[in-house]
Amino acid sequence: MALAALAAHAASTLPDFSELVERVGPSVVNIRTVEHARAARVAPEIDENLEELFRRFGIPLPNRPDPRRPPGGDEPAQRGIGSGFILSGDGYVMTNAHVVDDADEVLVTLTDKREFKARLVGSDKRTDVAIVKIEARSLPAVKIGDLARLKVGEWVIAIGSPFNLDNTVTAGIVSAKQRDTGDFLPSIQTDVAINPGNSGGPLINMRGEVIGVNSQIYSRSGGFMGISFAIPIDEAMRVAQQLLEHGRVIRGRIGVNITAVTREVADSIGLGAVRGALVQGVDPLGPAEAAGVEPGDIITQVDGKLVERSTDLPRLIAAARPGARAALQVYRRGSYREIGVTVGEFDAERAARPVRSEAPVPSTQGALGLSVSELGEAERRELKLRGGVRVDAVEGRAQRAGLREGDVVLSIDNTEVLDLQQFNTLLASLDPARTVSLLVRRGAWVNYLVIRPGR
Repeated sequence: MALAALAAHAASTLPDFSELVERVGPSVVNIRTVEHARAARVAPEIDENLEELFRRFGIPLPNRPDPRRPPGGDEPAQRGIGSGFILSGDGYVMTNAHVVDDADEVLVTLTDKREFKARLVGSDKRTDVAIVKIEARSLPAVKIGDLARLKVGEWVIAIGSPFNLDNTVTAGIVSAKQRDTGDFLPSIQTDVAINPGNSGGPLINMRGEVIGVNSQIYSRSGGFMGISFAIPIDEAMRVAQQLLEHGRVIRGRIGVNITAVTREVADSIGLGAVRGALVQGVDPLGPAEAAGVEPGDIITQVDGKLVERSTDLPRLIAAARPGARAALQVYRRGSYREIGVTVGEFDAERAARPVRSEAPVPSTQGALGLSVSELGEAERRELKLRGGVRVDAVEGRAQRAGLREGDVVLSIDNTEVLDLQQFNTLLASLDPARTVSLLVRRGAWVNYLVIRPGR
């Protein structure tokens, strides 16, 4: 009896998703994209057992050519399958940009089997969000959730069309909230089963609210392996608003190339906490250059908001309105300073120009294992540098730290190197038993390199 009671209690505490599915399911749509055949295409590999299952149930195989149709020609061919959800009763639907990009036609099918040809309102590849419009009225729209209330470990479900299997429901928990996947937005990580065709479908909490847009999976096989990612719905809705208003997303930029700050670098330059974005390069025609931002600066705040990771900076700047003033807190050579910058409008970053080298002038060999020489005046103008010395040869400690011939040393332990004489003076005052940080320019970018004590 005790075991039976325990089993009954466990069953009673497990979540029941049936009511959620009944309530939210009608708001989820199937999206098929059609592209006019322009060339023979290679079908993707599908597991033999899965292929046999599809045949038994009469499910069309994605991107399989029709054997009755000759190759080429102008006949339309199905290109892809995805999911989406209804944002408003008058027919606006959200999905992923990669679901609808480059499609000649977008077909939206509702749960009541009505099918509509959709019009693309706007698509943003950087966030993978797209909005399409169908001509229909009184549609069941989803409710948008509050990301601030989302907790790691809570139950969530996904509804979509994996492998074109309409209205498939999968469930799991939130594994992480601010997962950095290298994309323009942080992602919600879950263990909800997501497969090809789920893209663009909603991630739903236990209150029946959409809290994310299912977008991608981590996989070594092409199929679900227990880790999936969703675009946070608050970020997706901000993008959607701009797509509805402008047909595109307008983002701010300041014109810097950045990298992460490591613990070793933070300790060696006195930054303390590992935070901020290290400026490796500055666009010579960009807002940051005009404001006085320099390579080697570490941007730690934007308008009072902390830059915890380097990826936070482009997100904070992108959210700013072009033409607005942004206050940057910058760590430079051991102290903080405030820099005001006028935000520009995002465009493709300009490619860095190749750096020309001049014949080296008298060099010096130091205890760090560096042979360096003075920069010529023409080379300083070319590189837009006030000072620095060029590395002519590397060995020992410096070589192990990653320095290379042709690098330009800009500072030692937060002290700017203006010329060869100052470099020698700084070198002579170094304690061989402690770590030394060098700000180094290589090509168009700068970075910190840390030389540890030892032989």
